[in-house]
Amino acid sequence: MERLLEIKELRVEYRSDESVVKAVNGISFSLDKGAVIGLVGETGAGKTTTALGIMRLLPERTSRITEGEILFKGEDLLKKPSGDMRAVRGAMISMIFQDPMTSLNPVASVGGQIRESLEIHSADSGKRAALDARVDELLELVNISPRRKNEYPHQFSGGMKQRVGIAMALACEPELLIADEPTTALDVTIQAQVLELMRDLKGKLGTSMIMITHDLGVVAEICDRVAIMYAGEIVEQGSARDIFESERHHPYTEGLFGAIPGLRAPSRRLASIDGLMPDPANLPDGCKFAERCRYREAACGQAPPVTVAGEHAIACLRFAGA
Repeated sequence: MERLLEIKELRVEYRSDESVVKAVNGISFSLDKGAVIGLVGETGAGKTTTALGIMRLLPERTSRITEGEILFKGEDLLKKPSGDMRAVRGAMISMIFQDPMTSLNPVASVGGQIRESLEIHSADSGKRAALDARVDELLELVNISPRRKNEYPHQFSGGMKQRVGIAMALACEPELLIADEPTTALDVTIQAQVLELMRDLKGKLGTSMIMITHDLGVVAEICDRVAIMYAGEIVEQGSARDIFESERHHPYTEGLFGAIPGLRAPSRRLASIDGLMPDPANLPDGCKFAERCRYREAACGQAPPVTVAGEHAIACLRFAGA
């Protein structure tokens, strides 16, 4: 398949007068055209920072990409001037932000917010009738009546706001869609509807996606590949089948699976991962998960974990030489 996106050894830091927070620490992954990859991990793993790095939306004063490449269709986005990136965002790469309650402008109609992206990027930007027809089409695509396009965000439910956000992201038919926790703020029924919508969009438009989530259930529904992130690193990566069917996993991935309720044994006590993620301003040497790992050996806290190469990669000394 044709390669659309490739991240190589990306490192991102946040700086303040007191400390340097190492948010992303040398991650690498790729995405083929038409495929979906899930970035999975708990809060603070570096998932959203990775997405904002791809979009070049990291805060200029406090953040810095210290190393790496972000190759989109073979071109390094980190070398593009800011003006050129404005032409990429929205038109070629779009993002659905995490909280639909705050990502929409409360004083602009939902139709006007969708139209704004079209006015910036569309060849028909001067033709109001064409723009209005496209807004109607996008609202219908996400199962919202076009008659509501002149209403404001406070008049919509949380699920409908998220669907408006999806319509905005898809306005210019981008080749890559980044969805940052698109179902977190929604109840279970609406989550299912949004995931069904995104599956349909993938089939209709062939859009490639990066799905950012902490929910392996969401990953099972929509993703082709999975990258498990912990403390700014990818600790396991492979196809969705590898991740869900393999008997070998990184200890952190084992913990994530242990926290999923089982249908066959609903009374089973859910497992927990003891301890907390390390302070990103003071990361330990060696494996960042070592302090929480039940398989820990002395070498784990001293040397970086070995990444087992191949289609299913696991960064753990347990699998060295495998």
